[in-house]
Amino acid sequence: MTQSKPSQAPSTPPRRIVLTGFMGSGKSTVGPLVARRLGWRFVDVDDVIEAEAGMPISEIFARHGEPAFRDREHATIARLAAGDALVLALGGGAIERPETRDLLLNAPGTLLIHLEVELATTLARCQGTEGARPVLADQANLAARYQRRLPLYRTAHVSIPVDALTPEQVADTILKAAGLP
Repeated sequence: MTQSKPSQAPSTPPRRIVLTGFMGSGKSTVGPLVARRLGWRFVDVDDVIEAEAGMPISEIFARHGEPAFRDREHATIARLAAGDALVLALGGGAIERPETRDLLLNAPGTLLIHLEVELATTLARCQGTEGARPVLADQANLAARYQRRLPLYRTAHVSIPVDALTPEQVADTILKAAGLP
């Protein structure tokens, strides 16, 4: 079941697809599938940030704090989101920054797609990755963070519940929502 907001969805085929959602929603798994089918480039924002910083995100959080990471993340997204023929996977918290949401919802040619996942699915899919995921390691605040982000994710042009779908089914749904082959 795809939940689309026609009043917000772009009227022309997108030049870039941006995937958002909580950790474990499948952005980094589904993004390359969609990009391959379209002959587009796939970029994971977190990978770019780590490569440019020369350290893992967990270390950026530890050394500089989350606000500094979010500043770097926004600048990276703004730069990357100017590209065409691109599937971009955002980090789970990128949607919290109003300027980032605004940019992605209003940039011509950008289709923002929310991969909606239940918190229980996230915990099952991400088990054992706490060391690489600072937000997951903070179990005390995880549910509150999920609840705070959910309405922000749902501002995307399209929301796709993905808990029961295979990555291939999610990719099919994304391409259909985008009006692309």
